[in-house]
This record gives sequence, structure tokens and C-alpha cells, in this order.
Amino acid sequence: MNGIGAIFTPYFPPEALRDAAQAAEESGVPELWLWEDCFRESAFATASAVLAWTTRMRVGIGVAPMPMRNVALTAMEIATVERMFPGRLIPGVGHGVQSWMEQIGARVASPLGLMREYVPALRSLLAGAETSASGRYVSLDRVRLDWPPADPPPVMVAGEGPKTVRLTGEVGDGTVLPAGSTPERVASTLALAREGRAAADRPGPHELVVFVEAAFDPRHAPPAASDPAASDSAPVDPADGAAPVAGAPEEVAAALEPYFTAGATRVILQPPLADRNLTGFLAGAGAVARLLQAA
Repeated sequence: MNGIGAIFTPYFPPEALRDAAQAAEESGVPELWLWEDCFRESAFATASAVLAWTTRMRVGIGVAPMPMRNVALTAMEIATVERMFPGRLIPGVGHGVQSWMEQIGARVASPLGLMREYVPALRSLLAGAETSASGRYVSLDRVRLDWPPADPPPVMVAGEGPKTVRLTGEVGDGTVLPAGSTPERVASTLALAREGRAAADRPGPHELVVFVEAAFDPRHAPPAASDPAASDSAPVDPADGAAPVAGAPEEVAAALEPYFTAGATRVILQPPLADRNLTGFLAGAGAVARLLQAA
């Protein structure tokens, strides 16, 4: 089944999250995704709250920046939430927006080097293994979680450039693409991630999560250029990127089919910055989910 979800962007204040989460579940949205943007809401606090306020909906984190979080802490956070709400958390990590990482003194010289060390250590800890590492960025001395998940969740990893995308396949369980990606870019991204997975001799499928801007009221359709703060790296050039989809739920659902055909396993709908009608957006996302499930 094609996965579908919606994003609660951190441009809304934390006190708006409870009503949004409950509206999303009541509307039939299968997944609500959250961003850990500096300096807005934190990822795991909000994820835990959403999971406690709802009963069926899954929660994705797209994504928590690796440079600002020790890998052992990230593993503890994921394991704790997963044990409290089994099977409902979809964790994701990424490089972080480099200007923000500079502001907090966490910018690394080699984001790819950090990812290469961090994600395998994170997956090892979540698997309950005693983990040691002595790298440039990750240092662990026989660390083992006391309360690892009974069933470790797949770890999604954000990537855009070819080297990063290939590495997401090598070390991660799935790749997250920001809004602005075309179906053609989805297909090429999946191919690169699979190359990395094959090079690392990791059998099995690779997930691909893509964010797509969707406006259910065409009057609120935003320009094609993404807000740079909404992505894990530089915004997509409007000349190269995909315009947001807009229209009735039936039109939005039809516009998403090329993404699934290109290999996306999840399409997560992102509200336009200009759209402040969050309840209406979530109702539209729920309608799209029902249409795709029926199809």
C-alpha cells in the first residue's frame, strides 16, 4: 500500500500541536510528521505528546539533526518512545541545516563522515547490541541500552546530493527527500540509494519518503521555491524543482501517483507557508489517504 501522511510544520507554535494531532487522526491521516528545526519545537518531546494524544496514527521525525545530538542520546530517545508506543514511531536523522549548526557550535567539517559513523552506531544501539566506536565524530565504549526496542524501527536518513543519497542507502533503512523533488528525482534518488545498499551488501528493500507541498485551497498555493529553513539543506531551484500540487483531494491524489510510480514508499503532504488553516489542510490530507487506500 502506498504510504501517505501530513506534516505539522514547526512554524505553528507547540500549543497548536494537540488540536492538530487529534484533527489529523479524526480525519484519517495515517502518519503525522514533525521537524526538529532550530530553534523551534524539539522532535522527541512533540512525538511523544502526539503519540499519547492519539491511538492509531504513526509519527515520523523528518528529521533530527545529528550534529546537535549525541548518538547515545538519540538511541535512548527512540528506544524510550518505541517501547511506550510500539510500532508507531518512524525516526529520521539528517545533517542539519549547516548555518544553524554553525550557530550552536555543532557544525562538523565532514557531514558525510558524521553520517557514516553515526547511523550505523544508532542502528546497532537500537538493535540492543553492545556498541563501541572510535571515530572522528562518534566515540562509544561498550555502550548498550538497558531498554532497547523489542522491534527496532527502521531509521530514515535525509539526503539530497548524490554522495549523501548513496550513503543513506549504505547506512540507513530509508531516505527522506524534501519538498520540491520531482518524480524523476525520486527515481534517481532511489537508484542511488540502492547502489549504496548493494555496495554495503545489505539485502532487502529501501524506503523512500518524499515531502510534497499540497494546497487544498488553490488560492493558497505557494511559489515553487522552498523556504530554506524547511529543508535539511539548500532549497531546490524552482527551475529544477516540482511545483506544489493543488486542488480538490481527488486532484491531489491523482498528482501523487507519479511519485509512487517512481518508487516513493511514502508521500508526506506539507502545508504551504501561507496556509494557516491547519484543520482544513489535515482534513484534505485525510481525504487523500482514503482515496489512495480505496484505490
